[in-house]
Amino acid sequence: MISIYQINDAYKRINKYIYKTPIIYSDKLNKITGSNILIKAENLQKTGSFKIRGAINLISQIREKKVVAPSSGNHAQAVAAASQLFNKDATLVMPSDAPKSKVLGVKSFNGKIIFYNRNSEDRNKIANEISKKEGSVLIPPYDHKEIITGQGTLGVEIIEQLEEMKFKPDLILCCCGGGGLIAGVATAIKSKWKDANVHPVEPKFWDDTKISLEKNQRYLIKNKQKSICDALLAETPGKLTFDINKKILSKGISVSDREVMKAIKVGYEWLKMVIEPGGAVALAASISRIELVKNKNVLVVVSGGNIDTDIFTESLNINF
Repeated sequence: MISIYQINDAYKRINKYIYKTPIIYSDKLNKITGSNILIKAENLQKTGSFKIRGAINLISQIREKKVVAPSSGNHAQAVAAASQLFNKDATLVMPSDAPKSKVLGVKSFNGKIIFYNRNSEDRNKIANEISKKEGSVLIPPYDHKEIITGQGTLGVEIIEQLEEMKFKPDLILCCCGGGGLIAGVATAIKSKWKDANVHPVEPKFWDDTKISLEKNQRYLIKNKQKSICDALLAETPGKLTFDINKKILSKGISVSDREVMKAIKVGYEWLKMVIEPGGAVALAASISRIELVKNKNVLVVVSGGNIDTDIFTESLNINF
């Protein structure tokens, strides 16, 4: 388990390198849902997602010159950016179908990319082989104590901001892939508000954490289906993250691609924000699960904004 003290230490370590992202709201969203929703806009973070928090927290503490990281895209950008910051050489193992925006982001930080086939190759195996061959440090996307405590700094910011606003949340909606972000955020939130429910939100057909929580053991997705939420397609929860999450999370929620696209449109038209699919799932849950949020104080984590223009355009054209 990790503690709020470890998360606070991580925040002291990284806060000068990151943005304290704003909390915003929409009167229209609150009226339609009958709730009081605040949104943590982490899509406005450096590199366009929360991943920079964990990457800086870990990479700032290692002495080795080279690092390697398996990633669907956002973690790769964060590792590349953190490596440039601390004078490391970064190799990123990314799927060949990764969004162009994420590939370009990695290249902008001088990261070296090794592409793999998402459907037939194992990115972790490839990254481990590179690590052994080059003597580089493996930077996992979620299943590492320093990654989790780094991501948990988002929860520290939420607590500070909500206290200033005198807002006590009844529930938190947060995206979930491997479970690193929500493990850190939930640990922080529960240290302040023990009764707040923290719900993991995942794409439909990729709700391995939701099912794992129901079964009280890690579940493996076997029937892989397509989803626009490329950042959240973990086949099973991380071992360390699930050990944490099974003790503190409330029931999981899954949302369809269409619900996510509606949320992307709402984000742009009502909140004036650009949100990527994986970053929009929690917002999608707040809109599509009105029975869950009605008459409650809700904090929604919007976790990333790295979206390709074709999916963004398609989302804006969707009808409600």
